[in-house]
Amino acid sequence: MDAASGPREGAGPGSDAVVVGAGPNGLVAANLLVDAGWDVVLLEANDAIGGAVRSSRDLDPSFVHDTFSSFYPLAAVSPTIRNLNLGAYGLEWSNAPSPVGNPLRSGGWALVHPDPADTAAALDARAAGDGQAWLDLYADWERVGPAVTDALLAPFPPVRAGIDLLRHLLGPRGLRRLQLLLGPVRSVGDRRFAGEAAKLLMATNSQHADIAPTAMGSGLMGWLLVMIAQQHGYPVPRGGAGRLSQALADRFTDRGGTIVCNAEVDRIVIKDRRAVGVRTVDGTQYDAGRAVLADVSAPALYCHLIPRQDLPYHVLQRLRFFKWDPATVKVDWALSSPIPWRDTPALAPGTAHLADSVDDLRRWSDQLAAGLIPDRPFLLMGQMTTADPSRSPAGTEAAWAYTHVPQRIRADAGGELTGRWDAADAEAMADRIQARVEAYAPGFTDTITARRILTPLELERRDANLVGGAVNGGTSGLRQELVLRPMPGLGRAETAIKSLYLASASAHPGGGVHGACGSNAARAALSHSR
Repeated sequence: MDAASGPREGAGPGSDAVVVGAGPNGLVAANLLVDAGWDVVLLEANDAIGGAVRSSRDLDPSFVHDTFSSFYPLAAVSPTIRNLNLGAYGLEWSNAPSPVGNPLRSGGWALVHPDPADTAAALDARAAGDGQAWLDLYADWERVGPAVTDALLAPFPPVRAGIDLLRHLLGPRGLRRLQLLLGPVRSVGDRRFAGEAAKLLMATNSQHADIAPTAMGSGLMGWLLVMIAQQHGYPVPRGGAGRLSQALADRFTDRGGTIVCNAEVDRIVIKDRRAVGVRTVDGTQYDAGRAVLADVSAPALYCHLIPRQDLPYHVLQRLRFFKWDPATVKVDWALSSPIPWRDTPALAPGTAHLADSVDDLRRWSDQLAAGLIPDRPFLLMGQMTTADPSRSPAGTEAAWAYTHVPQRIRADAGGELTGRWDAADAEAMADRIQARVEAYAPGFTDTITARRILTPLELERRDANLVGGAVNGGTSGLRQELVLRPMPGLGRAETAIKSLYLASASAHPGGGVHGACGSNAARAALSHSR
């Protein structure tokens, strides 16, 4: 969206609410508030809306590349996204023939097929019994999946959703479900499956969050995402990720909301311990009669936007324990042909995960935890033209891959990177990622016509919420989830300041494009206003 013209320096436009940040959560929050009849102003520091949900033709004019996120499985199950009826504002979803898969070192693929019976048959052909185990997991998902997702996305504590979930957990097979929800994905895979293919599907899907495959809670993430893939696919917005943001923005302005771009907020205005507005870097103050909602990281809110004298001392003390998720390096490619996989998959997956084995995935995770840049990175890849043919000319592929690196780097396990993320580091890391792809797709490098490297520093430069290249607003580990997100004692959208709400991925339930963080903040603001 083009930048709207804001008021000049010194002006004081008033509204019911000011939302800071036009990422997906800020856009969702603004929509819900305007639906309630509030007068809402949405301020964005950049020259365009979208946050981490944007796309462009910067790499090649014939190709659409998503700048940050691409696939939205959580949007497929999010009541918030579904209830906004974004189809009326131009949003169309597209799915690849297969949502997700892993090429296997032993040959062939582990794939999620659109029909659970086909997924089961393919897994059973590799390891007898794994097909039935898959169908058992899916049947359990159909029974308890809606209760799990409702509980995860609802404000904490999830009273009504929690009661429904508890009813399922206390019923038949309740102990096995608890083991699945709380256990490490490696243990869950070993208990449920005999073959490597099914275990890899579970383990690699769990790595969309930053929970080690041997850590508690990774089993839940692996099961959740792979079952969503089985039921709903991994949908992408037709025409680029930016179409999702644009639909949210168009819906908001169509209902009377105001968006102002190039409006960087540098202070929350507080009076009598209550947020009453914000001030931008050009000196403009935007008054808020009812609430201020901040789609910014928790450290940005508490350490930069709230004046130190207005912040209780204990909040800053607790914030010292806030932990970011690992940094990210992403490489986008324009390819002259589809990726030349060594073994052609039965169905082309939109998302591909590259790890030699579950042990290989654990090794990568251990290197991250030790502060080492991994020498054999696990890759999460997107074949975007496969998922949405409008992304590039026929016969080509718009592709990307990303991997994680430590926020604080002690050394490079490969012995060549400095961790400064200068041009030399960027090229060397991109080459390391390409070599990983080449092992599964010989000739891949020859298909590259252009590439773009987004280092942790570049990701943060493009979106200030991606601090150090962290894409989930803080770690998804159990130490910083539920009532502990973003910090103990402030585990909801409410903050230490009245009428000020945290609406970003730093709040519960965390990263992912589901809109729940924005929805929870809007619901809290509406409830307190009443």
